Amino acid sequence: MTDLSFQLYTARNYPPLSDVLALLGSLGYRQVEGFGGVYGTMDADAAHQLKSELDQNGLTMPTGHFAIDLIENEPKKVMDFASALGVRAIYAPYITPEMRPGDAEGWKALGKRLEDASKPFRDAGYEFGWHNHDFEFQALPDGSFPHDLLFEAAPSLSWEMDVAWVVRGGADPFKWIDLYKHRISAVHVKDIAREGENRDEDGWADVGYGVVDWKALIPVLKSTSARHFIIEHDNPSDLARFARRSIENVKALQG
Repeated sequence: MTDLSFQLYTARNYPPLSDVLALLGSLGYRQVEGFGGVYGTMDADAAHQLKSELDQNGLTMPTGHFAIDLIENEPKKVMDFASALGVRAIYAPYITPEMRPGDAEGWKALGKRLEDASKPFRDAGYEFGWHNHDFEFQALPDGSFPHDLLFEAAPSLSWEMDVAWVVRGGADPFKWIDLYKHRISAVHVKDIAREGENRDEDGWADVGYGVVDWKALIPVLKSTSARHFIIEHDNPSDLARFARRSIENVKALQG
């Protein structure tokens, strides 16, 4: 497994970012993943300042989430930020409920949009992919799955697999890893609490303290084309505890 990364969305409620980066560097993280809340309002000077803080803490930002509308409408802006911060893999992270298609044709159309939007990034040498949630693995009325339809319509799209969301979608992660192992370029490593636990954390858990079978998953994922493994929690009650326990467990599971 490559150097472990940390999705900065995890720390959105724990400002300032400079303290977060110092914590992550001290715990042994060597990468972080950006999201819109980090660079959404940045100008060029602020982006260069962030890059300097990353350097000071022994961190890089090889991957980043960017909103679909920004990817489609302002690709140069996205690439300018990516260039300034060292991002080489760009992921579209989410689609709001009101934008989610209700049928197979709608999901194919969204896949075509992503394929078209990816071209300037791929032409410039960037990885371009999709980050899943649970809804892509819930069958449509005709029995098809949004995930399949997206990737069928977007043959160049890579996949940042959020394993815990696959599980929350009621799907078998091993099945989907096997089906798409050559398109997985990054993995979100997070965990789901046992039934009834961690309600103050939206039912998520520190990695290794929940029900996701990371002991079995890590060797399988290491056999895919994934290059980035990104530790994440959507709502931790204690950032330092989560970051420390999770990296310790994942390192131990790597062997």
